Amino acid sequence: MDYSKLENKININFKNRDLLQIALTHRSYLNENRSYALPHNERLEFLGDAVLEVITTEYLYRNFENPEGELTNLRSSLVNYRLLSEIAREIGLEDFILLSRGETKDTGRARQVILANAIEALIGAIYLDQGLDKVKDFIDAFILVKLPAILKEQAYLDPKSSLQEIVQEKMSITPNYKVISESGPDHAKTFVVGVYIDDRLIGQGTGPSKQDAEVEAAKNALSKQDY
Repeated sequence: MDYSKLENKININFKNRDLLQIALTHRSYLNENRSYALPHNERLEFLGDAVLEVITTEYLYRNFENPEGELTNLRSSLVNYRLLSEIAREIGLEDFILLSRGETKDTGRARQVILANAIEALIGAIYLDQGLDKVKDFIDAFILVKLPAILKEQAYLDPKSSLQEIVQEKMSITPNYKVISESGPDHAKTFVVGVYIDDRLIGQGTGPSKQDAEVEAAKNALSKQDY
């Protein structure tokens, strides 16, 4: 595969093209292509996740005087799978990811997670191939650049905390979350979670993890304000 268009987009020419190809190889592709010579991207994703967290954490620490909890929320708004999947699409990463035929057909939340994981794997590959300064440039150009909009829209505010404050103020009780259902294979599960006041369902959300589904449930409850 010709990666030159992607390299031009991200302004990086890889010394070791295998690292780039590994970063864009999903586990499912290997299941259908047993003779494929390279591994899948999960180890690079593990590395890239850590690199991304360290760089964003240092940036926020140096540029914001907010307390720890608010800094944590700001970081979460920058490194969550939804934003990372949007960035992956912006740079055209989706066109280069190697997937199984089944995964290629999926365009829902599972695809968002695959794209987000590929971004993290790409960050890991850049770090190994180009070093810390170059990976900082990439994160500055494509991820930290999203921070002004996040601040303007207050997208960093935690819906669960906001819902809890409102419900406690109005009713002096704490909302609780329960898993309604879960489906899919272990590596790509989908959870449906409800948020309840006592036994009354006030919001429902879906996500690739219980935590993500809880956040969506809280957002749903806040939008309805039916409590």
